[in-house]
Amino acid sequence: MAVETKFVVVRKGEEKMTFANKKEADAYDKMLDMADAFTDWLLQSELEIDESLAENIALRLAEQKDTVQHILRTSKLPEEEAAKEPVAQTEEPAVTEAETEEAAEETTEETAAAPAPKKTRAAKAA
Repeated sequence: MAVETKFVVVRKGEEKMTFANKKEADAYDKMLDMADAFTDWLLQSELEIDESLAENIALRLAEQKDTVQHILRTSKLPEEEAAKEPVAQTEEPAVTEAETEEAAEETTEETAAAPAPKKTRAAKAA
């Protein structure tokens, strides 16, 4: 017979999530506390949003707290977040940074391998 220890996060009498270790359960509980604080803050603001929307926004902010902190510090998206954000559709397919670097390397290799073009001089008319 195996004995398993499980850590259950309970909110308002409802089981939210079960974890295998205490550290993960505590981190999730702390994230839910943060989401509750964000929800209260949003509902107290002058924004006219319903409670469900406030809870969804608050949960997203709490889940992405590292990104939110980075934006607050720098006023910019983190590098990895900026790459994940969808870009407006254009006529041409998007080119990744890696593809751009590969193309630049190929161009450099081709230029190095190709002989230098001959320079021509304009003949002076007499």
